[in-house]
Amino acid sequence: MLTAAFPGSFDPPTLGHLNIIERAVRIFDELLVVVAENRQKKYLFSAEERVSMMRALVEPWNNVSVALCDSLIVDFIKKRNVRILLRGVRDVWDFSYEFELSLMNKALASSIETIFMTTDPEYFILRSSAIKELASFHGDVSGMVPSLVAEALRNKYTKGGLSPKF
Repeated sequence: MLTAAFPGSFDPPTLGHLNIIERAVRIFDELLVVVAENRQKKYLFSAEERVSMMRALVEPWNNVSVALCDSLIVDFIKKRNVRILLRGVRDVWDFSYEFELSLMNKALASSIETIFMTTDPEYFILRSSAIKELASFHGDVSGMVPSLVAEALRNKYTKGGLSPKF
């Protein structure tokens, strides 16, 4: 059984993330979407909100599960006997960053391999930070995120009383 882990902050989940997941489920027998919780990072959505959104979004695929990780990703997936880290990349800058991470992960856990998957071209411009900024000004993010995420963003920036701070 070939299982891969697809880690990320998913703050918020984008159509680019779903593009990678949709293509990965055709390659791997199982895909574990790992929602990262980095205590040094400030998130718009709580870990529970991000996990809940991802679980709803991956519901159509029976070979995808979602878990929360607040430790080193290599330690987390080793405990689950996962040997493949799947990383989505949009451009050369993403690749450079992800390549450096893959080298560090390889040094920490030599049995784990990293596979890079480029997103489809229509998702190259989707960056979570830009989506959050646009949503904070009540811009239309419907072509960038699934509808349940667009609604969650609307709720954060209207009902939540958040003002733009980027």
